[in-house]
Amino acid sequence: MIQIRDKKFVPFINAGEIKAEVASLAETLNKEYEGKDVIFIAILNGAFMFASDLFKEINLPSAISFIKVSSYSGMNTTGRVDEIIGLTTSIKNKHVIILEDIVDTGITIEKVKKLMWTEEPASIETCTLLFKPDAFQEKEIPKFIGFSIPNRFVVGFGLDYDELGRNLGEIYQLKEEDSSEKNMLNIVLFGPPGAGKGTQSERLIEKYGLSHLSTGDIFRFNISNKTELGELAKSYMDKGQLVPDEVTIKMLRSEVEKNIEAKGFIFDGFPRTNPQAKALDELLSELGTSISAMLSLEVEEEELKTRLMKRAETSGRPDDADPAIIQNRIKVYRAETEPVKAYYEGQNKLVGINGLGSIDDITKLLFEVIDSL
Repeated sequence: MIQIRDKKFVPFINAGEIKAEVASLAETLNKEYEGKDVIFIAILNGAFMFASDLFKEINLPSAISFIKVSSYSGMNTTGRVDEIIGLTTSIKNKHVIILEDIVDTGITIEKVKKLMWTEEPASIETCTLLFKPDAFQEKEIPKFIGFSIPNRFVVGFGLDYDELGRNLGEIYQLKEEDSSEKNMLNIVLFGPPGAGKGTQSERLIEKYGLSHLSTGDIFRFNISNKTELGELAKSYMDKGQLVPDEVTIKMLRSEVEKNIEAKGFIFDGFPRTNPQAKALDELLSELGTSISAMLSLEVEEEELKTRLMKRAETSGRPDDADPAIIQNRIKVYRAETEPVKAYYEGQNKLVGINGLGSIDDITKLLFEVIDSL
């Protein structure tokens, strides 16, 4: 067992196993690309050790290049890559093999491939030492995979924890007791339509490094990708029926488990009922964490109506512009969703926040409450 900063890690894949798998991958690549014009492109920082060892075993006449990718938020969960840095070698009409140390969600690698296709290569494939199938969100898995592993945090052989551990010759996994004792910040940001939850969510995510879990986004992903749960949810929606809490919770569980190493979560649009709140508590308890607080933005009804009407000028949402629809949305919130506040009040986790004032003033209040938790 080793310790890196505040975490303990246990041996997972030893040097001999890594060497054998790298050799096996190289043998496959040598056969697959025989007679083709090949270029290997390794993504820094993590892939440098894997790329070095693999390239030693390649007997093809080929080049290798190292790149970095820039993103709006470090590629950490969003994968919003907007630029490739260091791609100075032409890849036009060449067979590109992208080398990665690990592929989890797959979002980053797909964006990298999309950017590379603009350079007109003959083909692009991904070769990764590690692959997390349970975390993967894209349609096309890497063609060349070394080890398929559980969705647990790993370090070593190029992989780091807080910039340390890359130099280790073996791969280590987060010790079970450390992964089950999670000091996570889990926030339910609550409030009626027009309270400003979306704006404040973005600021909380940025400051505290939280993973944003929107039930709307989760539903859209599962339905558009025709997952088993997505198809089940769609069958209820097509009939005009509410999706059962059991289905929603299963979708939510999948997303939480994909981001289990996150610093915490901010829940958007969930829970909306007491049974959902109870189910969320049970889910988080199984994962060794819990809701830290419900932050409820308190705004008077007339102000909500004014904000929604103003938002309609830029949102393009017809329900924001119709006074009757606005009134009904607020009415439904008061009758069906607002009672959830009592659930968290019973746990002494409800904190009311004055939602009137400037955006910056409200943000400051939220920061003060969270910092005091």
